[in-house]
Amino acid sequence: MRLTLPTAITLCRIALIPLFVIVFYLPFRWVNEAAFAIFALAGFSDWVDGYLARTMQQESPFGAFLDPVADKLMVVVVIVLLVQANPSIYVALPSLIIIAREISVSALREWMAQLGSSASVKVSFIGKAKTMAQMTALGLMIYHEPLMGLPVYDTGLAIYYLAAILTIYSMVIYLRAAWPTLTRDG
Repeated sequence: MRLTLPTAITLCRIALIPLFVIVFYLPFRWVNEAAFAIFALAGFSDWVDGYLARTMQQESPFGAFLDPVADKLMVVVVIVLLVQANPSIYVALPSLIIIAREISVSALREWMAQLGSSASVKVSFIGKAKTMAQMTALGLMIYHEPLMGLPVYDTGLAIYYLAAILTIYSMVIYLRAAWPTLTRDG
């Protein structure tokens, strides 16, 4: 296997995860901003590696596998840290919904691929909107501090609830698309 630039960028995104965790727990006033910067860099690198893979025609099966894994690893780590830092039902409930959906849809996609029906569970517009809302919310919740008098954390939490609603909706879309295969006999 040849390592392409987009795949190298994805691997770097995975390497940012332990750095994010370390920075998140540092005892300095600037950690929110630094953790946000790492998270934003990871999000930007996700866009860059996809763009480069398409424009340089360096899409690969390994890259196609690794990219969503890198995304999900970062998201789950951030969610766990945010729940730990803000232990309340208001943060835990949408977090549980998002993590449960990620596990369920990933398993559904894998199973459908084994059956040769992966085209019916491809990423939809709602899935992309869910991801955008989720990443925006997590970024704001990481930043946490008010900015120019705006309640950054509370705004992020409100968007997080929107992301949880879109998460449920997108899961329903995936399940409806897979339902004929799921209920087929034999």
